[in-house]
Amino acid sequence: MTDKPDETDSQAAIERNREAVTRYARAWLAGDRAALAACYHEDFTLHYFGRNPLAGDHRGKMAALAILAEVTRRTSRKLLGIVDIMAGPERGALLVRERFERDGKAKEFERLLVYAVRDGLLGECWVWDQDQAAVDAYLA
Repeated sequence: MTDKPDETDSQAAIERNREAVTRYARAWLAGDRAALAACYHEDFTLHYFGRNPLAGDHRGKMAALAILAEVTRRTSRKLLGIVDIMAGPERGALLVRERFERDGKAKEFERLLVYAVRDGLLGECWVWDQDQAAVDAYLA
């Protein structure tokens, strides 16, 4: 028996994950909010870490979009660039560089966003921040 079918299935899963994450990255870089929202599965769940009022699990596309809008409102966050796009057979990920600004103070962060892909759409996201304490301060 050979490992070919498993390798083929694994490679196909990697490509599906890469395609979904890359489509999202392109929409984000273009500032295309409609295309961004279209990348989320209706049952999308956002896992936002930290010790701030927005931390927690946000279930459903609309709930997640509302939290992301509130993060932007509080921090005037701006995507500075996509550092890397990664994909494996079970997850896709973006390493991004963002700038937060509040009360005349600004800071740049690298953030790792890890995605589970379902039906070609982003089904779940875990957000890890380079400096969680600083992110929490901006979101307080």
